[in-house]
Amino acid sequence: MSAPAPSPLAIVDAEPLPRQEEVLTDAALAFVAELHRRFTPRRDELLARRAERRAEIARTATLDFLPETAAIRADDSWQVAPAPAALNDRRVEITGPTDRKMTINALNSGAKVWLADFEDASAPTWENVVLGQLNLIDAYTRNIDFTDAKSGKSYGLKADAELATVVMRPRGWHLDERHLRLDGTPVPGALVDFGLYFFHNAQRLLDQGKGPYFYLPKTESHLEARLWNEVFVFAQDYVGVPQGSVRATVLIETITAAYEMEEILYELRDHAAGLNAGRWDYLFSIVKNFRDGGAKFVLPDRNAVTMTAPFMRAYTELLVRTCHKRGAHAIGGMAAFIPSRRDAEVNKVAFEKVRADKDREAGDGFDGSWVAHPDLVPIAMESFDKVLGDRPNQKDRLREDVHVEAADLIAIDSLDAKPTYAGLVNAVQVGIRYIEAWLRGLGAVAIFNLMEDAATAEISRSQIWQWINAGVVLDNGEPVTAELARKVAAEELAAIRVEMGEEAFTAGNWQQAHDLLLTVSLDADYADFLTLPAYEQLKG
Repeated sequence: MSAPAPSPLAIVDAEPLPRQEEVLTDAALAFVAELHRRFTPRRDELLARRAERRAEIARTATLDFLPETAAIRADDSWQVAPAPAALNDRRVEITGPTDRKMTINALNSGAKVWLADFEDASAPTWENVVLGQLNLIDAYTRNIDFTDAKSGKSYGLKADAELATVVMRPRGWHLDERHLRLDGTPVPGALVDFGLYFFHNAQRLLDQGKGPYFYLPKTESHLEARLWNEVFVFAQDYVGVPQGSVRATVLIETITAAYEMEEILYELRDHAAGLNAGRWDYLFSIVKNFRDGGAKFVLPDRNAVTMTAPFMRAYTELLVRTCHKRGAHAIGGMAAFIPSRRDAEVNKVAFEKVRADKDREAGDGFDGSWVAHPDLVPIAMESFDKVLGDRPNQKDRLREDVHVEAADLIAIDSLDAKPTYAGLVNAVQVGIRYIEAWLRGLGAVAIFNLMEDAATAEISRSQIWQWINAGVVLDNGEPVTAELARKVAAEELAAIRVEMGEEAFTAGNWQQAHDLLLTVSLDADYADFLTLPAYEQLKG
């Protein structure tokens, strides 16, 4: 008797979407199912390993470069695969979700690269997951336009040669997709996002002289990078595209990954494109891992932790040195400012900060950097043009002057700044406002002239948790307690009610967002990711 056919993926609790059959084809779902069968068991093992490593950090309050991989770091002979032409010049990258308007505007922005985001800038509603894929397919087939219902303004794509190269970011390993299940088990969101995009677009992109390029988020170890490499090898064979078609840029946005940069590039070396310095998630990871490490690990207000802080300099300079040693691109952090249409003075001050930030990155040897808004593209472009000229990158700057010790990366107390009452208020304000929008299906949200995503909410709630549990006393002499956090949150909720008006306030998710922020900020059992309990409350 022959073996039964593999169970097909089931679409669960999902309202039908227009044109979803173009994305959720039988062949595409069969591919995702095969990815799930082959790679989810190892994913689960690696998530368990994260917990073991966190317990070890709690016990020792330190981290070090791995002794078992010292030979990889010492071997100067290996390099990552050469960059394909479409990814060789990355001097300015714009980030954003894959809604229809953003897809057009990002591709048209003048940036070299668009990070098409299914992760922190996208709340994972079924509509965002599926229609985001459809928008990218439509963009590659030039079947995309958009008319704004409010303004009547129409948007369409520029000529192919003027469009940004897409680097797609799937969800992190820890997130599941509840709407796609195999034998009752949800498929990892990472494999859903990667699988649908790769299946539909890999060959099409190669035919256009580009390729299936990815940003890999929330990576915590070289073993997780190894798993991604195994996914890439299998996927390329399955779809029938040449090995090495995939290129992946890894976000070094966890403190553990900062100690394994070379090993991560080594594991992905046939598919590696570079590393990126992701600021807010990196700080969130430091708090998460060292949250019970005492006063020396307490971070001040998030806005006081600039990229010039000694431990952040150590991280970014090590990243540049590591990438260039191995022939990979080093991509800098985000300029999150959103220009004001009403306040020219705000813009002037912010633009100068952005310019200084991008000048510093270009001067440090980065090959490119991120912006959140099209108006920032020319500013960042100017900073990198001054340094690069006609060269596509500066990978020849090896930064052999950089010497970073293990302790430098976690020297949090080297920063001369302390938590403030204003910082606590800001963490509560941004946390509530971001979570409310996320629960409405928005992942990228403009708050106080900054483009915020899930990483912002993570650092906000983590700092509240850390300050309470570390017994922090603020600049006004007030100790941070659960009662103080509740008081500030209640005041913010009341202020939002006045600001919005009763009708709009009631129509939103404000009380729910307030309650969720306090839950993840005050619970003794620290949630690894805010988006895990939030996903349970996300509709759609």
